[in-house]
Amino acid sequence: MGQVHDILGLKGRQAALQLDFDRQVVEAAAAYMADEDGSIGFLYSGWCQAALPHRRLPNHKGWQVEGGPYCLIVEPGMRRGAAGEPEHVGVPFGSRARLILIYLQSEALRTGSRDVVLGKSLRQWLGRMGIPIGGKNLSIVRDQTERISRCRLTFEVKQGNRLGLANQNIMDSAIFLEPEEEEARGTLFAQTAKLSEQFFEGLRRHPVPIQEAAIGAISNNSMAIDIYVWLAYRLHSLSKPTPLSWRALKTQFGAGFAAMNNFKTKFVPNLKLAMAVYPEARVEEDDEGRGLVLFPSRPPVAEKLIASR
Repeated sequence: MGQVHDILGLKGRQAALQLDFDRQVVEAAAAYMADEDGSIGFLYSGWCQAALPHRRLPNHKGWQVEGGPYCLIVEPGMRRGAAGEPEHVGVPFGSRARLILIYLQSEALRTGSRDVVLGKSLRQWLGRMGIPIGGKNLSIVRDQTERISRCRLTFEVKQGNRLGLANQNIMDSAIFLEPEEEEARGTLFAQTAKLSEQFFEGLRRHPVPIQEAAIGAISNNSMAIDIYVWLAYRLHSLSKPTPLSWRALKTQFGAGFAAMNNFKTKFVPNLKLAMAVYPEARVEEDDEGRGLVLFPSRPPVAEKLIASR
């Protein structure tokens, strides 16, 4: 994958587009390389191994996904119903939910506080990710934020014959503006959201640094985001080349895909897209077609840059 970055650096975007590269890969790599801000975001390591659904589920349905020894279960929250009975709001899903979670966690670590400012701050950050907040995007972001604020998580970790689990909410509290006020004032939320203490402490103990420029270049693609943050977590900790079967990859990334071929057809282009914004990543398909080989790679954010923030 490094070849596309070399060509972009030497000859530019138009030259790369004329060669045998997928256009999305070229565009993502070019957008990533053009960024000069160098902003760093953070994500709790658990989210790098087990992620949210890509598509909307029935509102009452929970979500389970496994990644190695880890398993994430997401329960949909409930809100006041119009008929006197509470109703499910559904679990968060898609690229917007992932962007909101990255923002919440990055801001919490940046400020050292569980209280995270929303409203215009979230609007501006999403704008940096290429997501203008207006019209349909406004309602999507509002919906995903409510789903995040109400859902409940269970992280399970299995080691030998021992099973550990942690139940937690992402947020302890959040304040929403009614849509009429929201449109009149031009903000998403009135004040702040407060991350739960347990979620915040897990984030502080196990943060994974990522590059905002990388997330911005793939911001509309939830699977590419998942693969990027997984590579950011996994590759730099390896001590030797590590094979990973297609079956294991499908367990982690392919929930919702019945057939292996359908999963591979979706996964491989998104792997290339994730690597387009992570030039240091070294990942290859094995010679016998059984899966991938992960190679020890430099992290996307150098330790000296993290220390300077």
